[in-house]
Amino acid sequence: MTLVQKRILILTVVIIAAAILGRLTVRTVMNLLLGGTLFGGNIL
Repeated sequence: MTLVQKRILILTVVIIAAAILGRLTVRTVMNLLLGGTLFGGNIL
């Protein structure tokens, strides 16, 4: 594996992780604003 291949691989992993975390934060904020539960179902 060359240095360029390693950089591309690391970059794709970071992009995927950022996309997943970004969507999760958006869901969390929207749920807090709307007063819902994060993963469905009741807390109590």
